[in-house]
Amino acid sequence: MMHIRHRHAAVVVNTHCIMGFTYIAVLVAIAIMGTVLGATMEVWHTAMQREKERELLFIGNQFRQALGSYYHAGNSYPLKLEDLLKDPRQPQLRRHLRKIYHDPMTGKAEWGLLLGAHGEITGVHSLSEQRPIKTSGFSDSDVDFSAAKKYSEWTFSYQIQPASATAGSRLQANSVQGLKLK
Repeated sequence: MMHIRHRHAAVVVNTHCIMGFTYIAVLVAIAIMGTVLGATMEVWHTAMQREKERELLFIGNQFRQALGSYYHAGNSYPLKLEDLLKDPRQPQLRRHLRKIYHDPMTGKAEWGLLLGAHGEITGVHSLSEQRPIKTSGFSDSDVDFSAAKKYSEWTFSYQIQPASATAGSRLQANSVQGLKLK
């Protein structure tokens, strides 16, 4: 009978050892899953910011084209962004922009404005102070964005080129830093 108790005691000791190793294995598995989840969240956040950057470039160029269209329709810039939705200079309804887009970086329909000498709007920029991920590979009209330290330096404007800079005093879209108004 003594011999059986000894075996029983050995089994109990082995069960405690196995339970201890299982506990450690579960802790290690949780730590690994936490690390993987953290890395996944960082990749997801970066992907979302890159998508917002693409959206900001698209929307900014929509504003740039609308400002150019507005200028060509009457040789002046709008005094407010809403004038791009319904041109007050025209007797019939004329839209240069479909809607006032939300800034994808801030989520608001507020934009920084680039103003000309007479208070007219010549361009827009984001109000975001975040640091851009994209630093190269911009289109010709956005090439100045490579040096930007924050999204608010990505300016989308339509400027008149001097006659000496272009043949025949053509109008071109440029990304030029100007006065900012919030």
